[in-house]
Amino acid sequence: MDKKCLIVIDSNSVIHRAFHALPPLTTQKGEVVGAVYGFLLVFLKAVKEFQPDFVAACFDVKGPTFRHDKYKQYKAKRPPAPDALYQQIPKVKEVLKSFGVSIFEKQGFEGDDVIGTIARIAPKKQVLPELETIIISGDSDNLQLIDQKTKVYVLRKGVKDTVLYDKNLVAQKYNGLIPGQLIDFRALRGDPTDNIPGVSGIGEKTAIELLKEYGSLENIYENIALIAGKTREKLINHKEDAFFSKDLSTIYRSVPIEFNLQECRWENYDKERAAKALKDLEFFSLIPRLP
Repeated sequence: MDKKCLIVIDSNSVIHRAFHALPPLTTQKGEVVGAVYGFLLVFLKAVKEFQPDFVAACFDVKGPTFRHDKYKQYKAKRPPAPDALYQQIPKVKEVLKSFGVSIFEKQGFEGDDVIGTIARIAPKKQVLPELETIIISGDSDNLQLIDQKTKVYVLRKGVKDTVLYDKNLVAQKYNGLIPGQLIDFRALRGDPTDNIPGVSGIGEKTAIELLKEYGSLENIYENIALIAGKTREKLINHKEDAFFSKDLSTIYRSVPIEFNLQECRWENYDKERAAKALKDLEFFSLIPRLP
């Protein structure tokens, strides 16, 4: 029996990628819409490629998350996004609504947490035939969610160069690691983008070697006596940072959201309504691409 397909969009990351990948674009009224256009290029490409049965879009909510409550410096080094980007987020939501796409977000949580929650609960809502979830993202943060029923479609460069990650491609990219180990990898290596400390002095190569040898962060510390030299010293000195970084890096998959898979049916899509939304934004070249 053929699988059903759910597309879940990591909307903020796709908008961010589109904003920086494309030149500024404005309507005749002077509205900035370049990121909306880029977002729709990605969205329509994915819909054509995967022919989904269900579509959902997840967004970040302005304001601190539970990670900021734990760690005030979380993402503190990131420069704020330009106003021109933020102004386009409501426009993306409006055009998604014109496509009949359900939108999910939750105060105090990141969009990634909402995505992880949907990817966990959606297959339980669709027992037969099986449901495959494809996460559309502008970055690789969601690769830890990959399993037998979940893949991640990442924008590798710009908005046209894409790659569909499964567990085999993760292993290829990270020299043999499995998706779940990417949390431990980030805990060891840290992540300057999100200001996650990790273990000072442990780089990508050493983090991979440790995880291939011992499997998990917990097992590394259980076998700390077997680890030699400077690496052992760094691990001992930064043990608290390592486990704290793992906690920050783990996508939370129990966000309290109301999720009804049937309400995300792509057949709810109304071509005339979507075409009108594209005309209003002056995206005339996209109208022939509507499915």
